[in-house]
Amino acid sequence: MTNTVKSLFNVKPVLFALALPLMAAAPVQAEEPSNNRPEVLFETSHGDFSLELRPDVAPKTVENFLGYVDKGFYNGTIFHRVIADFMIQGGGFTEDMSRKSTEEAIVNEASAELPNERGTIAMARTSAPDSATSQFFINVVDNPYLNPGANGAGYAVFGKVTEGMDVVDAIAGVKTARVRGMADVPVRSVIIEQVTRAAAED
Repeated sequence: MTNTVKSLFNVKPVLFALALPLMAAAPVQAEEPSNNRPEVLFETSHGDFSLELRPDVAPKTVENFLGYVDKGFYNGTIFHRVIADFMIQGGGFTEDMSRKSTEEAIVNEASAELPNERGTIAMARTSAPDSATSQFFINVVDNPYLNPGANGAGYAVFGKVTEGMDVVDAIAGVKTARVRGMADVPVRSVIIEQVTRAAAED
């Protein structure tokens, strides 16, 4: 992993068996119906995009994220770290680059079932696996080296973009600079104006 990638996830997140003989096929776990997957809407200064979350794979992570959503925690925060052809990270800083106070860190639910692929959302963290709080990142390309086992515990994916990936790509392409000692900060703030749960369909 490059030094740039390492530095991305080593910032505090108020900021990323042995094989057994085959005896019988293991029962296939039924995937949770899509209508049981919460959806959230991001309204940003660059446009809107929607996410579908996966509590069937990362229940504690989804619960944690929705807790911040329901409190309006993300409203008025920014995408404070943007790296083209990698990811966009937000959820911890206001426009004046002040850090927001967060809840306690959560357990890392990184899973091979939900790899870090283009369009997925995952929790940012420090080098400690169980250190994620409010910050998240959205992969703009496939990033297999962020998966569990590739370089350690991995980064927990808990959903994916379902609409508005062009907005995510536009954010990933903004001009960045070093601000207050932090690299890859957009020169013009990319503001997360509001994050809300999508209205349930009848």
